[in-house]
Amino acid sequence: MATLEASEKKFVLQKVQPALLGLMDGAVSTLAPIFAAAGLSQHSRDAFFVGLAASVGAGISMGLAEALSDDGEVTGRGSPWARGAITGIATAIGGMLHTFPFLISDVQMALHVAYVVVAIELLAIAAIRYRFMHSPLVQTIGQVIVGGGIVFGIGLWLGQIGAGE
Repeated sequence: MATLEASEKKFVLQKVQPALLGLMDGAVSTLAPIFAAAGLSQHSRDAFFVGLAASVGAGISMGLAEALSDDGEVTGRGSPWARGAITGIATAIGGMLHTFPFLISDVQMALHVAYVVVAIELLAIAAIRYRFMHSPLVQTIGQVIVGGGIVFGIGLWLGQIGAGE
C-alpha cells in the first residue's frame, strides 16, 4: 500500500504538477494578448496569430524554465527535461485551446466561442487540481476563475482602450 501511495505521489509530482502548471500558465497568460488583439484589430485572423505566437512562445519559455529550474535530484521532481517537455507542451495547449475559435472569420462569433472555451478550460483546471492536488473544490474553482477572470478582463479592457472605445 505504501508503494502504491509513493508511486502516486511521484506521478503527481513529476507528471501532473508540471502539466497543471503549464495548462494554468497557457490558459491564463495568453488571454490578455489574444483578447486585446481581437479588440484592437476586430479581425479574427490577427487574434489567431497573436494567440499562436503567445502560445508557442509561452510553451517554449515555460518548458525551458521548468527544465532548468532544478535537476530533480534534491527535490525528487524527476527528469528536468521530461518535466520541461510536459510543462512546455501543456502551456502551448492551454494557450491554443482558446486561440482556435479565432479561426472563425466573424470576430464577434469567435469571441463568444472563445469565452465558452475559456470557461471550460478554467473549470477543467479546477477539476484537475481537485482530483490530483486534493484542493477543496469550491475554493479551487474560485481561485482559478477569479485569477483567469482578472487576466481575461484586462485583455478585453486593453483591447477596448486601444481601439478607442
